[in-house]
Amino acid sequence: MPKWHWPIDPDKVPQIIVEPPGPKAREIVKRDEEVIMQSFVRWYPLVIARGYGPVVEDVDGNLYIDFNAGIAVTNVGHAHPKVVDAIKKQAELFLHYSLTDFYYEVAVRLAERLITIAPISGGKKVFFTNSGTESIEGVLKIARGYFKGQRPYVIAFLGAFHGRTYGSMSLSASKTVHRRHFSPLVPGIIHAPFPHPVHCPFKASTAEECGEYALEFLEEWIFRRLVDPSEVALVIMEPVQGEGGYVVPPKNFVQGLWKIAKEHGILFAVDEVQTGFGRTGRWFAIEHFGVEPDLIATAKAIAAGLPLGAIIGRAEVMSLPRGAHANTFGGNPVAAAAALASLEVVEEEELLHHAELLGEELKKFFRDELGDRHDVRGLGLMIGVELLDEKKKPAKYLDEVLTKAFKRGVAVIGAGLSTIRVAPPLVIPRDMALRAAAIITDILSGYR
Repeated sequence: MPKWHWPIDPDKVPQIIVEPPGPKAREIVKRDEEVIMQSFVRWYPLVIARGYGPVVEDVDGNLYIDFNAGIAVTNVGHAHPKVVDAIKKQAELFLHYSLTDFYYEVAVRLAERLITIAPISGGKKVFFTNSGTESIEGVLKIARGYFKGQRPYVIAFLGAFHGRTYGSMSLSASKTVHRRHFSPLVPGIIHAPFPHPVHCPFKASTAEECGEYALEFLEEWIFRRLVDPSEVALVIMEPVQGEGGYVVPPKNFVQGLWKIAKEHGILFAVDEVQTGFGRTGRWFAIEHFGVEPDLIATAKAIAAGLPLGAIIGRAEVMSLPRGAHANTFGGNPVAAAAALASLEVVEEEELLHHAELLGEELKKFFRDELGDRHDVRGLGLMIGVELLDEKKKPAKYLDEVLTKAFKRGVAVIGAGLSTIRVAPPLVIPRDMALRAAAIITDILSGYR
């Protein structure tokens, strides 16, 4: 079980001493708006000063329960002493020496470790990146390169989010704002329907039936009428759609999709950027579905908050020729040291087991408190609470709920059109997690 390593009393969180945003926070927000391009959306004016495990403190001294983990990044919590120590030790040795031009052991050790936990049989290899979107770009390039340009098409899914650079943006289809005004996008990408448990694009009575219809659409309408599967290099999916609303597909859909890919010699890739490294109670979320991918794109939680990503794949597939793909900072030695320490923490503190058990308890709590008014779904500590109106359509008060939670000391954000995303650090104690959940459900009681 997780240990408490931090110099604050977890029973005294949340603690609001100045109504947020306080004066220091407002001053920094104003300066931010003057000098930083505002091409992103902040949920509310939370200005961080420091973090303690599953707790963040703002610049005015308020303490918040962190229910978003820096967007599913700080799985082992903020400033875990083991990770901080590893960073300090490596920083005293050397900070950088480009891995794609030279060698250093800490990156090799991390690759060896990733290979042991990746749910892929046989020989595997790793390529290090700087971020999730770069990992996705690499997967796209590796897949097309593997077939030497003979298979130019890629299947992605409606509702997916893979990043904001050109290849990953072209694969994404969760919100039009991510793509508007940026065409032409990368060609050869086809979006297929994804089985949503509430908003199925077909007339289905169950999630499993929706999954069957989605598979049928792929085979009957895309592969027979739009593109021959022999020209498709890659199928890529999120085992749990993240930005799309924390949508968990039914197992029959994932297994059926994998079988279709294998039947046609198509590479099967999973985007584990948000789901990886224990978030769902497994090292990787695809393990819940009983299939093996050819390629895994990772980032976010891999290095406990330092910028790092990785592509893990079958050795045969990870075969781009020398000089075809490289970067300057991928596999940075300090980030690699942090990643090794973070993986050790997940094992030593049994965070996979904790995420699984606590996740089930939180889902039950939300369902018991909210009844059938809203939809609660997820795996491990990746839980979505989709807010629905009387017609079971996305409700329009998500932003209000999140702002009220912020003012009461819970830092939680949204996903999709109306989903509260619950993704705390995996080190969060049970009582603290239930305390935050109770604050959220109390706020929601005012909207019934």
